[in-house]
Amino acid sequence: MNSNKTVKKAINIALPFVLGGGILWWMYRDTDFKAMEQTLLHEMDWGWMLFSLVFGVTAQMFRGIRWKQTLEPLGEHPRMMDCIHAVFLSYASSLVIPRSGELSRCGVLARYDGTSFLKSLGTVVTERVIDSLLILFITLVVILSQVTIFSSFFDQTGTNLGDILRGFTTTGYIVTAICLVITVAFLWLLMRRFTFMAKLKDMANKLKDGILSLSGVKHKGLFGFYTLAIWVSYFLHYWITFQCFDFTAHLGFTVAIVSFIVGSISVIVPTPNGAGPWHFAVKTILILYGLADTDAVTFVLIVHTIQTALVPLLGIFSLVALSFRTPHTQKTL
Repeated sequence: MNSNKTVKKAINIALPFVLGGGILWWMYRDTDFKAMEQTLLHEMDWGWMLFSLVFGVTAQMFRGIRWKQTLEPLGEHPRMMDCIHAVFLSYASSLVIPRSGELSRCGVLARYDGTSFLKSLGTVVTERVIDSLLILFITLVVILSQVTIFSSFFDQTGTNLGDILRGFTTTGYIVTAICLVITVAFLWLLMRRFTFMAKLKDMANKLKDGILSLSGVKHKGLFGFYTLAIWVSYFLHYWITFQCFDFTAHLGFTVAIVSFIVGSISVIVPTPNGAGPWHFAVKTILILYGLADTDAVTFVLIVHTIQTALVPLLGIFSLVALSFRTPHTQKTL
């Protein structure tokens, strides 16, 4: 039994790397890496690239500051720098195990500030919802203003929502709905029969408190500012890199925001830092706006590689900084 669990865990960890690696191999299987090396070492403007990294840092710092604000209504008052270090480490851990960052950053605050793990996890859920709504709004605005380009993107990638939905018959919808109802009913009955139901209720209440923490934030305008600052930083982190290359320097704001949005959506696919899906999605958009295929694949590989390298560096910095902190006596969940 334990061996089966170990195998499943190994598969869950390996699969994102295999998926991302497979996409990258397919994209770059015929690439002239000598020419790309020439671009990287002799043609790229490193001044602009280093400047872009500044906003990669500020995006994560604003996320840590905002997180502290959402924890305060719950009676949790971690140190601001601990919140920032926790965010730095969360991005670094997600490079090793995709989607593990949410858990790791809550664990950091539990260890060093005694913050309730479940309450902090609830606030992370709140953050994700807010960020998703903001990205959804921006996406809708961008799509409406660039309908032709997005139509071409779906054609290029073979994505057709109508075809996907038509694959479901009426019977298929009914069977799916019944299965969902049965699953929910089964889980509800199962939970009621366990003796640790009271424990589960307590855990659920703490998680709910975290999710609803936004309603108790004192300075909602400040929360909105931090949210905008996070995403403006992310955008500048990406857009500034256009100035690093002669072949992208002429591309304007429209190309930047469209490719940024598509790239942000593509990282939903659980690969390390979006490797693979992000490359493919952004490359496709840049080509649709007229960039040569060779230039597009060069841009996405160099930019993603350098900006991803920033993530473990920040994680190492936080590990060193936290090594000088004495762990707090942790609260119970």
